[in-house]
This record gives sequence, C-alpha cells and structure tokens, in this order.
Amino acid sequence: MDKGTVSESGLPDGGLRQAVIDAVDGLQDANVALLSSLVREPSTLGNEQGAQAVMESAFADLGLEVDRFAIDEDAIRALPGYSPSIVSYDGRENVVGNHRPREAAGRSLILNGHIDVVPEGPEEVWSNPPYEPVVRDGRLFGRGSGDMKAGIAAYTTAFRALRELGFAPAAPVHLQSVVEEECTGNGALACLHRGYRADAAVIPEPFDHTLMTAQLGVMWARLTVSGKPAHVLDTSAGSNAIESAFALMDRLRRLEERWNEPGHRHPAYADHRHPVNFNLGRIEGGEWTSSVPSRCAIDVRIGFYPGMTAAAVRDAILETVRDAQRDLGGSRIEVEWRGFQAEGCVIDRQHPMMRMLADSHRMVRGGEPADLAATCTTDARFFNLYGNTPATCYGPEADSIHGIDESVSLDSLRDVTRVLALFMAGWCGLERR
Repeated sequence: MDKGTVSESGLPDGGLRQAVIDAVDGLQDANVALLSSLVREPSTLGNEQGAQAVMESAFADLGLEVDRFAIDEDAIRALPGYSPSIVSYDGRENVVGNHRPREAAGRSLILNGHIDVVPEGPEEVWSNPPYEPVVRDGRLFGRGSGDMKAGIAAYTTAFRALRELGFAPAAPVHLQSVVEEECTGNGALACLHRGYRADAAVIPEPFDHTLMTAQLGVMWARLTVSGKPAHVLDTSAGSNAIESAFALMDRLRRLEERWNEPGHRHPAYADHRHPVNFNLGRIEGGEWTSSVPSRCAIDVRIGFYPGMTAAAVRDAILETVRDAQRDLGGSRIEVEWRGFQAEGCVIDRQHPMMRMLADSHRMVRGGEPADLAATCTTDARFFNLYGNTPATCYGPEADSIHGIDESVSLDSLRDVTRVLALFMAGWCGLERR
C-alpha cells in the first residue's frame, strides 16, 4: 500500500484515502466520548470555562501548541465587525490549538467552532436532562450536541486520525474553539485581532453536509417604548406601552415583508421562500396588573442581505421607528444596538477550498453536496469580510438546534470527520511525524 499517493485533485488516493477513513472510523468511540464530555458542560453565555478546559486538554493531548487567551474588548471595539457585548468577558477565553509543520509545504488552514450554546429552555419538557448526553436511535441528544459541539469534536478527531497514521499536516493548522458566536461573534473577531490568518477556514456548523455559499446579515436591537401610566378606571388617560410595542413590531413586519419581495432580494436568495426574518425574541414591560403600563422593551432580531451595510440597516430601522412614533401619539421610543451587528457575505463556489471540500464529500458520501444560502449568520463572515481568509461551513446533520431535545446523527458525525480529515490531508499536504 502506497500511503503517499494523491489524486489529481490533491486529495489522498487509493490506499491512503482508505487508511484515513479507517483511522477516523477507529476513533468513532473517542469522537462520541469527546462530544459527550462537551455536552456535559453547560456552556451558555458567560459559562464557557468548563467546556474550554475540555478543549484545552484535548488540544494538548494532540501535541498542539495551546493558546488560551482572554478577549480584550477595548482592543477590538474599533475593528470592523465588532458587536456590542452583552456580558463581561472576565474569565471567558478562547482556546486555540496550533500545529506548526517542520517545513510549510502546503496551504494553511483554520478549523473554527464555537463552544457557546443557547439557553436550554424549560428542562422539564426535555426527554432527558439537556446536559446529560444520551445516545438513542443513532443520535446523541443534549444541548449543543449539534450546534455546534459535534463539529468541534469532528475537527479534533480528524486531526487525531492523521496523527494516528503517523502523519501531520504539511502546513500550519489552527484549531479554534471560540466563545460568543451566538450573540456577537467577538470571540472569532478576537482571533483575527490576535493575528490568526490562513489560506482557508472551515466551520463545521450543523448544516447537513451542505456547502455554505452565502449567509445573511443579522442585527439585534432593543426598542424601549415609554407610554403614560394611568389607573384602569380611565385607560384613555394613559398610553399603553405594551400595546404600543406590538404596534411598533407590526411596522417592523412591514419592512420585513418589503425586503422579502423579489425586487429587493439578493440573487443568492432569489429562490428562497422567505429569506429575511425579523424575530421578536424577548419582551419586558408593565409594572402592575391594574395600571396602564408606562414602559415596554422588546428585543428584535433583524435579518438582511449580503451587500447591505450595518449602517444602512440601522437607518432603515430608525426610519421605521420614527414613522411608528408619529402614529403612537404620546409614546417615546428609544433604540439600543446590542449584540449582533453582523453583515452578510457570499462565498465563491469555484474557490479551490470549495471544490476540494466537494471532492472530499463525494469520496465519503457520494454525489454532490447541496449548496446552502444560509438565512442565519455564522463566524465565517469574519474570515471572509475582514480576515482575507476564504471560509465556509460544512458540518453534520442535527435536529432541534436552539430547541427542545436537540440531537445530532452519529453516522453524520463520523462522515463529517472523514471529510475533514481527507480535506485537511489534501489542502495542507502531509508530512511524516
């Protein structure tokens, strides 16, 4: 068996290809064990330390140079792509495992994943406790299992599989486990500020083996409506802030519908049923059941197309707010931009990274991977827009992400790990350890 043979595409051929796949398959139990260890750590916003300790240990066990560093918000505040933070960064760190080849002969690579997860919701409606991983019917259940701790386990195990074969990438590889993807992306931005760049970046988000070719921009806004309090004996004497907040949301829905009209769409989303979504995610208001509420705050998630700047989107929201305020009489509306101020991006489907990922997918699963114009945001925007690093997402099949009984297919986890190992070998080249 000639373990040095590669195909015309640059990917491992013949015996080497099968050896890589077999090595990944032999590590499937370890892959699932790492994923389970990560799911057991409830790494919601501000609580990522335990899961990051797991990753620090995993990277060290691979012989990687570990870079664990805090986010310096003052240093990134003026950078393009920064989003206003929601909680303090004290004690919250990124963890990066760095591989340095003896001689850099191939193309460098970043494998990035976010360790943070969204809140689990009411635990009593889960089939099992959300942070106790359970394998059932070929799937692993638990908060973060799909989004996106399976992807982190996959790229870690892919690197380990090459190591088990006696190889290492012949180019720098940076395995990044970052915080705060779910609300700002400042963890990935801090990696850029620290100097991490590469010839390509892959993020194994749970997009069911598709190749991401575009993603929307996302903005978060808090809109606070102040009315006029009164006793319910005479509600006409007051201005109901909660009712005004719903009227304001109706105005924002009209803007959402305009942006979804065919004439407003970005070409990447021409065939999508309803690409732009505004979500009323939180509401807080009122002081007393028998009083007309004087204040109501709503948190709104706003989607928008690639090519639209964050400044232009803010102007459109402010114009909508001004129009609503004129119709709401005595109500005053304050706008606060907090969390995502994330612009969209498009990825060239013909880039060599995309072609090699598609080739790797065919070797493992057969057929062509579908293209995905995502209606959400991912950390890929930082690499594409600000880091001079072409980036895409390719990851496993998951169900109920951000929902109840989130799960990931373990066969899909294995296949993504195979694809990433083959891609790493082809993109970076291999050297003997």
